Amino acid sequence: MASPTRQLQVLDGEDDGTLLKVAFASSDREHVDQHFGSSRSFVIYGVNPEQSQLLSVVEFGELDQDGNEDKLVTKLELLKGCIAVYCRACGASAVRQLMAIGVQPVKVAETARIDELIETLQAELREGPSAWLAKAIRRTQGADRQRFDAMAAEAWDE
Repeated sequence: MASPTRQLQVLDGEDDGTLLKVAFASSDREHVDQHFGSSRSFVIYGVNPEQSQLLSVVEFGELDQDGNEDKLVTKLELLKGCIAVYCRACGASAVRQLMAIGVQPVKVAETARIDELIETLQAELREGPSAWLAKAIRRTQGADRQRFDAMAAEAWDE
């Protein structure tokens, strides 16, 4: 199993809960240039219609595209809570595993820039999300509502 070699977490306290987490498989933090399974790093942003902010950068050692699915376990764990991962390619088994944890794999062109992908995602959020994005938004809001409903159902003594 491949563990991260370095992880940067941005802590600034600005997230008011409206940001959707989105991951990008990137070696340079500017372009999506990695295959999901062999990606050496992920850049994770929080995005809403008005803003985006870097949340974390996770780097791994050198990984081969050898079909060894053990290397996916750590990556899948790191991407929990993301609505999507943008990558150059993603194998069928990885697609199934990502979808099982609620992460939509998005295949992009070779020249895809992260800032442009974020702008496109924000425009989609403002103008009306596509089917997969609407489903992802409902899923993230549903988790919060379920947690609130569970808390409200508890007996409180004041």
